[in-house]
Amino acid sequence: MVYTRKDVSTLTAAERRRFVKAMLELKQRGEYDEFVRTHIQYYVSDGEDGLRTAHMAPSFLPWHRRFLLDLERALRRVDSSVTVPYWDWTRDRTTTSAPWTKDLLGGNGRRSDRQVMTGPFAYASGNWTLTEGVTDGEFLTRDLGRAAAPLALPTRSELEGALADPVYDVSPWNSTVTKGFRNKLEGWGSGRGSAAWRNHNRVHRWVGGAMVGGASVNDPVFWMHHAFIDLCWYRWQRRHGGARYQPARPPGPASDQYERVVARHEKLPPWDVTPDQLEDVSRIYRYA
Repeated sequence: MVYTRKDVSTLTAAERRRFVKAMLELKQRGEYDEFVRTHIQYYVSDGEDGLRTAHMAPSFLPWHRRFLLDLERALRRVDSSVTVPYWDWTRDRTTTSAPWTKDLLGGNGRRSDRQVMTGPFAYASGNWTLTEGVTDGEFLTRDLGRAAAPLALPTRSELEGALADPVYDVSPWNSTVTKGFRNKLEGWGSGRGSAAWRNHNRVHRWVGGAMVGGASVNDPVFWMHHAFIDLCWYRWQRRHGGARYQPARPPGPASDQYERVVARHEKLPPWDVTPDQLEDVSRIYRYA
């Protein structure tokens, strides 16, 4: 049965409660922290050796599509009515709009230490202690809009700059490419400030706190952000009918990207699935 992912701003009060309850249940069971550990493990950058799958690579989109599906399946084992909502940051752009409400994700961190004090994921609630991360902090932090160095969320026109590119990705298949939909959406740029972080990347930095770095999964907004990124891929696929994941074949031994990126029909670690198999999700879910 095909299920629906909704815009977070359209969720009913009951849908918000059920999503939060299922998330807290996964946390209590210890399942949620497995997702945090996986993302930290696969947060490999251009400067490191070996295969890149989750970031700075063509497989950024299918990797996170499968990651989202795994989380969603876990939530639906708790409550079959729950799906991951998406946060359209081109429309809901304030620090008080959805998803930053007390009945959903809670709001910004307090000024002194950026600790989130409101909502069900606040440390004070006793239900959301961080156990996996790159620091020893136990509480969820946010710095919405970056108080010390203000940063704006990407605009609809900035997102359109990515969606309009008809090519999925180009050589050298990393964070330096300036053409192709994948990196224009993932958002590795050059320069400083807003120019250095576009679309997906800038949203992580706008949220700040736990959302910066490999342990970003500790903030539940990670999933809503990536559901919207997945929706952007879905829209790009529909706009550019026939455009496929690239590269179709793995880079050869003469390439500095040899055995560093996943081609269309290669397995996508840590799963036994290929990007090709993740291009069509129409039999699994749709977007409202």
